[in-house]
Amino acid sequence: MKKKTNILLIYTGGTIGMVKDYETGALRAFNFDELIKNIPELNQLDCTLKGVSFKKPIDSSNMNPGYWSLIASIIEEHYADHDGFVVLHGSDTMSYSASALSFMLENLDKPVIFTGSQLPIGDLRTDAKENLITSIEIASLQENGKPVVQEVGLYFEYKLYRGNRTTKINAEHFEAFASLNYPPLVESGVHLKVHPNYLLKKSAKNKSLLVHKKMDDRVAILKLFPGINQDVMKAVLQIPHLKALVLETYGAGNAPMDDWFLQELKSAVKKGLHIINVTQCSGGSVFMGHYETSEKLKEMQLINGKDITTEAAITKAMYLLGTGVPDALFKTIYETPLRGEMV
Repeated sequence: MKKKTNILLIYTGGTIGMVKDYETGALRAFNFDELIKNIPELNQLDCTLKGVSFKKPIDSSNMNPGYWSLIASIIEEHYADHDGFVVLHGSDTMSYSASALSFMLENLDKPVIFTGSQLPIGDLRTDAKENLITSIEIASLQENGKPVVQEVGLYFEYKLYRGNRTTKINAEHFEAFASLNYPPLVESGVHLKVHPNYLLKKSAKNKSLLVHKKMDDRVAILKLFPGINQDVMKAVLQIPHLKALVLETYGAGNAPMDDWFLQELKSAVKKGLHIINVTQCSGGSVFMGHYETSEKLKEMQLINGKDITTEAAITKAMYLLGTGVPDALFKTIYETPLRGEMV
């Protein structure tokens, strides 16, 4: 007889964990008994569900590295006893959290699926039920006694994406997330369609889970725009104790060629600031040197962010700084795919 899988639900907060009180109209966080009551379909899943919640559930706008460490610690504590994990999370910062956890959980060989919803459980047209049910079902998938998914994913509106490849693209539509540079891992229709060639394979066999809980927040993001002036550049580049900057450039990694602009960047790099060149386009990749407007950036050894998302770029920087990567190796390691976050 097939053994039931053990799935742990981790509720951090967010709309998906809210139930509307129809007498007052107010939203309140559910407990797990109410969850089963609101979604009786969960009883049909061939798995055992357990739940753990933040003591005080948070709006995802309040998410920070301390909470990421808490999620990682919960997974670490329950890792041996569970076959998969579903993290219920507000959608606004879900891509940041999924990206962060992908780096924090080294040698992961079980699914960690982030999901949420645009409408609360119990609303007439809620997307919470489908997102939660299918996330649990995907976390339960096994083949030859091993989980099918062995990475951090994000499930929303019929698609499972690699978590560190996602971006929230819409605040109102049910299809709130996109992964423009990497295809879906699983698609939900009448049947679950798994795309095995796109799944991340565990790079080191027989290595135990290694949980990195230190994320260094001495980082910043600067988005270029026509008219950006020297005072703005200086204010950002000279932030005290800043260690890494994600620079959102135009197109394939292009930037203005003004002397003052290039000099400010060159001076910051010389002082040891790690500057990561990522495109501010929703999809596509940085290709430094393809145009004259990026040749100078290549010459001054800016880090090539390739096709990484801004969410993954900033959390990867936090992760590498937190692990104490030597400055001399930072660029080389950063430009190397660690969890399938870039080509």
